Amino acid sequence: MQTGPLNCRLHTGVPVLQRFFAGDDTREDFRLSRESLAVLLDLLHQDRRHGWGATIETLVLLFLLASGTSYRVVSRVFVMPRSTVHRIVHRVTEEVVAIRHRVIYLPRSADDLAAVTRGFAGLARHRAFLKAAGAIDGCHVRIMPPSGPDGHCYINRKLFASIIMQAVCDHQGRFIDTYVGWPGSVHDARILRHSPLYRQNIYPPPGPFILADSGYPCLQHPLPLITPYRLQVRGVAAQRFNGHHARARSIIERAFGMMKTRFRAIFFKALEIRHTFVPQVITACAVLHNICLGAGDTLAPEEDVQDGMPGDEVEDRLEAVSGARWRDRLSAEVSALEEVDHDHVYLHGSRRTSPANPDDVEDSGDMHPKHPDHPHDVPLPADTRVSIVVSHPAQQHCQRLLLSLEEAPWEGRQ
Repeated sequence: MQTGPLNCRLHTGVPVLQRFFAGDDTREDFRLSRESLAVLLDLLHQDRRHGWGATIETLVLLFLLASGTSYRVVSRVFVMPRSTVHRIVHRVTEEVVAIRHRVIYLPRSADDLAAVTRGFAGLARHRAFLKAAGAIDGCHVRIMPPSGPDGHCYINRKLFASIIMQAVCDHQGRFIDTYVGWPGSVHDARILRHSPLYRQNIYPPPGPFILADSGYPCLQHPLPLITPYRLQVRGVAAQRFNGHHARARSIIERAFGMMKTRFRAIFFKALEIRHTFVPQVITACAVLHNICLGAGDTLAPEEDVQDGMPGDEVEDRLEAVSGARWRDRLSAEVSALEEVDHDHVYLHGSRRTSPANPDDVEDSGDMHPKHPDHPHDVPLPADTRVSIVVSHPAQQHCQRLLLSLEEAPWEGRQ
């Protein structure tokens, strides 16, 4: 038994802690490898508090995320009062969220961006996607339906209550932008319109674009989004383009899938916490996902993890420049250019010689308004993009709730 920073005694003799201190594999109890856990503790600057108490507090949060159990069960496992578990979970979650800008960030240099775009071309298996700089989608996280007149605002089209996480990932499935907190009934296009990613137009820099599914509008400006052709388009060229597009865009579904597989107890049943705290928990899971990827601690996504809800028609039309002509140009490139082989240099195993500069390959960057032909020459912004919309308590009307979210500050923005 050991005294920690809290006003209680922390029992290191309980089985879950015995396994931890014995050096056993931590993934069974906490879903993180020891390498990932070491990175997390280092980022949290645990040396600001003395003894094992700070580490055990972190383990309490990880155990709750890994098991998805209640505060009461966690209190029994760690032999501490339920009120103490509640305080630990909230405080450590806030600490993890506070380091999000060090873990979730945009490409920081032209070389980093070039690596991302080459990676997406590799995923798509075509040079025409050498300007793809990310993939965007939304993820519905189940919650207990909030009480009050606004509870129905959280019921999505699959008829369960949820809060939405919008995220952009790179070619490796690492989140580079997250925006969390809108009720499940809100359409992807509306969330996009109110996100810092759209409003601030900082990423991607001029030239590249972001891949999105058909639930989003195809845009050229202010945020370049390239979506697949609608199903009613039967042309061979469009179908070929959609195939390459799907290969590259599916990495965002895989990223969500890896995060859900790691914390399946959180993402496969309704969270038994207040809906106002859910955005912080989701953001903490995204931070942990990136930490694990960086430490080589990966989990293959399961087959049933997808819960995306692409719209049949894009709702909440945006005042923007359509990207349809840009997409047509890309589709023409897909049909005109020879499909790249799996052993090309910007794929995982290189046996060929490729252009030293990816811009030497034909691209469609000139279709972006006022964009130079060589986007990698443009300096990238230094800010990071992690935003949380804190869900408000029940109000008198659903529309009032949504308007309050539209006017809410973008928490977590640098």
